[in-house]
Amino acid sequence: MINRFHIRRAALALQSGGVIAYPTEGVWGLGCDPLDPLAVDRVLALKQRDPKKGLILVAASIGQFEPLLDGLSAQEREKLEAGWPGPLTWLVPHSGLIPAWISGGNSSVALRVSAHPTIIALCAAFGGPIVSTSANPSGRPAAINALQVRHYFCERLDYVLPGQRGDQRGPTAIKDLRSDRLLRQG
Repeated sequence: MINRFHIRRAALALQSGGVIAYPTEGVWGLGCDPLDPLAVDRVLALKQRDPKKGLILVAASIGQFEPLLDGLSAQEREKLEAGWPGPLTWLVPHSGLIPAWISGGNSSVALRVSAHPTIIALCAAFGGPIVSTSANPSGRPAAINALQVRHYFCERLDYVLPGQRGDQRGPTAIKDLRSDRLLRQG
């Protein structure tokens, strides 16, 4: 059961420029407002992640990504809709609509519409997509529970949203929308 109090607190932390941890389909994630460059810088620093790798955006519904999907063909749109909601991340051309601090300066952006109830509630309360990257420093295993999140990041997070991760084992698969190439096994 989703606790609305915790969802509101997490959404307020995001809206205030904070960095939070939350359960996802297979691992715990770190998130922030993707349009807040200072918050994104904090996520990258916490993870010790190369900014050129880019970050995933996760949403409650395909509608939250609508402006990014305008230039897609009907077939590409069908591919997205067939894989969403669910634990599949697509690399989608962004036509300059996404800041470089999210795309890593690349011409595509990683997008996922989640079926995880906590993520759906969080993105709905926040009012849009959020950053979703595994909760771990680079080179370390992704956290699979809140205790591991706290071990990795101690008091450096603004909020840890209680909840359970989904049934998937490990991070989501990533596929390129245009080439269908599998970039990361799920």
